[in-house]
Amino acid sequence: MTTLRHRLATDTRYTLLGLPMAVVSFAVVVVGISAGLGTAIVFAGLPVLAATAAMARHLADLERVALPGVLGRPVARPPYRPAPARAGRLRRTLNPLTSGQAVMDLLYAIIGFPIALLASILTAVWWAGTIAGLTFPLYGWFIAALPGMEESLPRLLGLGGDAVTFVVFNTVAGVLFALTLVPVVRGAALLKASLAQAMLTRAPSGGMVTEPRFA
Repeated sequence: MTTLRHRLATDTRYTLLGLPMAVVSFAVVVVGISAGLGTAIVFAGLPVLAATAAMARHLADLERVALPGVLGRPVARPPYRPAPARAGRLRRTLNPLTSGQAVMDLLYAIIGFPIALLASILTAVWWAGTIAGLTFPLYGWFIAALPGMEESLPRLLGLGGDAVTFVVFNTVAGVLFALTLVPVVRGAALLKASLAQAMLTRAPSGGMVTEPRFA
């Protein structure tokens, strides 16, 4: 039971906290790419694109740090090409654009946003349905007495419009949300984590795993 609670807490935290980070990543990358491409013709946009790629790399590192807790195994950080030792200032500035993984980091910030949004919505809806439904007997009687509640969902379904039916119906709905909470939240977390794993990590080579780090 403790393991199940830990899993649910980990998946819930990953999906709900992942949305603000996805919003920031999406905004930074879209604005950075738009500004960079818009001024690339005069070469002023290249440093903007490089800075955007560097920011996307750090945001991807944050995602990689969270992945092991959801996937249950370590993940390997893809290699990023370092700047040559004697590189000039311009070469070092543009270096983030030279790594092939930079494209994947930028694409993930864009593609991952709707996935993160979907995962967070599913998690929030199932938690809300569970909590509201299981506690409905405590306050449902007051809602049933409000004007206009005669045309409630149970009545529309032909189950009756009395207060008892109304409270029982919503409580049963809460029980169904509770019974499916763990698999739904787990599925939402794996949906987001699977995309991140495919785009932001690589398979360990020779049995060695490179822990995610910031660079």
